[in-house]
Amino acid sequence: MVKRLFQELRNDFEKIHTPFYYYDTVLLAETLESIKKEADKIADCHIHYAVKACANPRILKQIQQAGFGADCVSGGEIKACIESGFPANEIVFAGVGKADWEIELALNAGIQYFNVESIPELEVIAEIAERMGKFADVSFRINPNVGAHTHANITTGLAENKFGIAMKDMVGTIRTCSQFKSIRFVGLHFHIGSQILKMDDFKALCLRVNELQDMLEAEGITEVKNINVGGGLGIDYQNPDENAVPDFKAYFQTYAKHLKLRLGQRLHFELGRAVVGQCGSLVTRCLYVKKTDSKQFVIADAGMTELLRPALYDAYHCIQNICSTAPEQTYDVVGPICESSDTFAKGRLLPETKRGDLLVIRSAGAYGETMSSQYNCRELPKSYTTEDFA
Repeated sequence: MVKRLFQELRNDFEKIHTPFYYYDTVLLAETLESIKKEADKIADCHIHYAVKACANPRILKQIQQAGFGADCVSGGEIKACIESGFPANEIVFAGVGKADWEIELALNAGIQYFNVESIPELEVIAEIAERMGKFADVSFRINPNVGAHTHANITTGLAENKFGIAMKDMVGTIRTCSQFKSIRFVGLHFHIGSQILKMDDFKALCLRVNELQDMLEAEGITEVKNINVGGGLGIDYQNPDENAVPDFKAYFQTYAKHLKLRLGQRLHFELGRAVVGQCGSLVTRCLYVKKTDSKQFVIADAGMTELLRPALYDAYHCIQNICSTAPEQTYDVVGPICESSDTFAKGRLLPETKRGDLLVIRSAGAYGETMSSQYNCRELPKSYTTEDFA
């Protein structure tokens, strides 16, 4: 269905300067509805969209209008969310390195709570809050030392990662809160990584959270209002048309079955990639087809400046030529940037491709536009949505 949509949009795309991002807001609406349907089966469940996945203002506005909160990792993201209409009290502020001005911004805005990752950070938040005459609600990010079956660069829940507070320090860190008049402890936060497709990884997190809650109760710590389990659910990069909406039913059922919440606790999720990944595509044009003794290169006008994931993670993205129905040939699909890593795909089968053909790089809604750069003095890509072609 989605591939056919791009065929229908071909004439419109031909008129637009490439490269650019296209967001299918109809698919985004379906995805948001699926999330709400499955999350509503869990009592007192709150969804915060992880803004780092895509901060496009029109996408943020649609997510906000669907009733989601926001998970931010910078002051800039907090500003973007407030400008897009997110209530400040539905914004959670995470991140391992919060600057003073970002903390001040969050306190002035009245965000819901901070996810705190170290004692030094807690001390700074307390000092700033006291100076400003405000209270800071904090949730501690605990590193659960739970591995995830994903790329090493996007695994965040192991003891060797920079994120979170070690489990052995959890009790002492929570008790430290009593030293600060301006701090209120409100919960625990966990996140084990991104692009996770095996529900057993989330089950392992549930079991670890259960274990840690038992440990806290044994220490007399029972006032844990919020359990934030992060996000991490992946998407199907190989088959974006067949699996346009992730399996949210299996995801939420895993937590409903295995996580033992205490009476009155609120469960928080921070989904990012699973929300926007499949609705976004990068549209680029073939500049040249270059042939060598051993290879054929499709040289596109988009590069790692528009979509960094293949260069950064060796990530796979489905690539579709929407202008050709000729027999397939094998190509390396590369960009124009002066870096050998500026490669989207190697040995990829595509219909015979010629100069001027439009290529659609799929599943680029997450960590695509938001990671774009102006390296080589390139312009940032523009973006369009379904409404622009209605």
